[in-house]
Amino acid sequence: MLSSIGIALQYIALAQAGDGAGLWPIVAGRFAASLAILPLAGAAFAGMRRIRLPIVLLAVVTGGIAALALTLYMLAAQMQLVTIAVVLSSLYPVIPVLLGITVLSEKLSARQVAGLLAAGAAVCLISVG
Repeated sequence: MLSSIGIALQYIALAQAGDGAGLWPIVAGRFAASLAILPLAGAAFAGMRRIRLPIVLLAVVTGGIAALALTLYMLAAQMQLVTIAVVLSSLYPVIPVLLGITVLSEKLSARQVAGLLAAGAAVCLISVG
């Protein structure tokens, strides 16, 4: 719940950023997010004898993708396309589900499949309309 509130506040703040702000709101947000998770990452890696490079690379790639998503959201907000950007960003939970299916070979229930199909249909309808 706390992370959802944090994400919502971040999107609201980015929508309020002026055109002249450039990418600084995203840089500041990524810096603040890094500072927030640094103690947790330190505690997680404290028990490891050495930090594995693939884990670090995966974290860097994930952060880069998140920064790209925030940049695209901010550009959409500046172009007055917030309604579309908000609906598309609400699909954020679909990504971990798809990763769970592909990477961890998780099985979905019929309700979960119906939810994913409904989310895909909603995106299609928004794009058409």
